[in-house]
Amino acid sequence: MRDLEIRPATSWDDVRMVFGPQGAYSGCWCMWFRLSGPEFRATPPDGRRERLQRLVDGAERAPGVLAYLSGTPVGWCAVAPREEHARLLRSRVARPASQGEAGVWSVTCFYVRREGRGQGVPAALLDGAVSYAASQGARVVEGYPKDSEKRLPADELYHGWRSLFEEAGFEEVERRSPARPIMRVTTA
Repeated sequence: MRDLEIRPATSWDDVRMVFGPQGAYSGCWCMWFRLSGPEFRATPPDGRRERLQRLVDGAERAPGVLAYLSGTPVGWCAVAPREEHARLLRSRVARPASQGEAGVWSVTCFYVRREGRGQGVPAALLDGAVSYAASQGARVVEGYPKDSEKRLPADELYHGWRSLFEEAGFEEVERRSPARPIMRVTTA
């Protein structure tokens, strides 16, 4: 296996390389959870890209982590304080397990370029996201993976999958949908 390294997403050029010209999934640019439904629909893909670029270039902290294989960026994992995810906070299925709890961060999205698949990148991204969140003061990291008996295509696994989270030490704390557990890990 080639060298795999996880770093905070602080280079817009590297984020753009991972996401490609289409912005990962259909021009989302990882804004699906950060914007309300009406806001997301009203913001064209170029606007979503600009919003993510502002988060990467101008924020006090990175909006996620990147995976590098032999120095080449190949994967992304979004991780940020839970309250920064407008859609998540209103979701019937994935709204937070506890409201008003301080120090909770959310892992909302994974994206791995084709050349990074089959290399253990998602597991490394999740471990890196938890470590990064802890370094920024998170007490708990929450995830909302898919849980399915059948094999799902990669584009349906952007939330991650249950076993990925279990192997990283997350435990299910609540479930409002048969296919979407809410999972948590304590960082301290």
